[in-house]
Amino acid sequence: MGISLQMGRRMKRSGVGEGLRVPSLWVVMSLLLLSSHVKAEEVCVSKGGKFARYSSEGKPPRKVSKGAKDLTLCRVFRRKTCCDVAQTHPALITIRRLALTGEATEECVQLWELLECSICDPSVGVQPELPLICASFCDRVFEACSSAYFSMDAISQVLIPCGTNEIICARASKWVSNGTELCKAAGFSVKESTYLGDEEFMCYGSKANLDSIADSWSSGPDITESSEKGTATETFMQQMKEMPLIKKVFWAVGGMVLTAGLLVISKRKGDSQRKKLAAIQLAARRMEAQKSASSAKWKGKGRRLSD
Repeated sequence: MGISLQMGRRMKRSGVGEGLRVPSLWVVMSLLLLSSHVKAEEVCVSKGGKFARYSSEGKPPRKVSKGAKDLTLCRVFRRKTCCDVAQTHPALITIRRLALTGEATEECVQLWELLECSICDPSVGVQPELPLICASFCDRVFEACSSAYFSMDAISQVLIPCGTNEIICARASKWVSNGTELCKAAGFSVKESTYLGDEEFMCYGSKANLDSIADSWSSGPDITESSEKGTATETFMQQMKEMPLIKKVFWAVGGMVLTAGLLVISKRKGDSQRKKLAAIQLAARRMEAQKSASSAKWKGKGRRLSD
C-alpha cells in the first residue's frame, strides 16, 4: 500500500499521468475547432403566407430542369433556386393581371416582376422567414406602381393587382402611403435601414443584389428570348391575337391596354431580355444615387449641428 502511494506521487511529480491525458485533450480541442469551421449546408425553407410550399423543402437550392415543373417566370434563377412552377405560376398570374387590368406602366411591371421573383432567389429560399425585401427597393416599386390598380385578396388578405372580377379596385397610393407598406401589404417582409445612408445587407433588392441578378441575366446561357415567352408582354400579345374583335375594342376603349412601351417591346424580338436587364441596372443606379443623396444630406446635418 505504501509502495503504490509513493509510486503514484512520483508519477504525479514527473508528469507521467498528465502526459497520458494531454493527447486526448488536444484531440478534443482539435475536433471542436474543426466543427466550428464546418458550415452546415443551407437548405430550402418554405415561407408560408401567400407562397406555395417548396417541393425541395429541406434540400439545397438546385438547377431546375426543363419540363412540367420548369419555371414559368424568374428564369434568371434557373441555375440555382428553391422554386419550381408551384411558385412561379402564381407570380406569372400576378404580373399578367398587373399588365392587363392593373393599368401599370412598363417600369412598374418590370419592378413588380423583380419583387415577385424574390421567392426564387437562392439566398432568400434558404431563409426561414418571408422574403426579406430592402426598404429602398420597396420605395422604388412604390414610386413606379403608385398609380397602378390593386385590390385586397379575400382569402390571403394581401394586396394583388386588380382583376376583372374584383368589386373594389383602387390605385396603390390609396391603399398604402409608402414602399414599406406596399411590400408588407403584398405579402413580403421589409428590412428597414437603421439610419440614412445605411448599407442594406441580407435583403433582396439591394444594389449589390440587383447587380448580381443583372450579371446572371446577361451571362446566363439558357436565358434566351425563346424562354421568355411566359413574360407579361408576350402573354398579353398572345391573348390579343386570340381575342375576338369586339373584345379587342373593349380593351382599347376601356383604357386597359398595355402601355405603348410594352407594345413596342412586343414588336421587337430580342428586346425583352435587354429591356429587363436595363430595368434592373437602372433600379440599382437609382437606388445608389438615392443612398448617396441621403448620406450627403445626413452628413450636412451633422456639420450644421457641430457648428
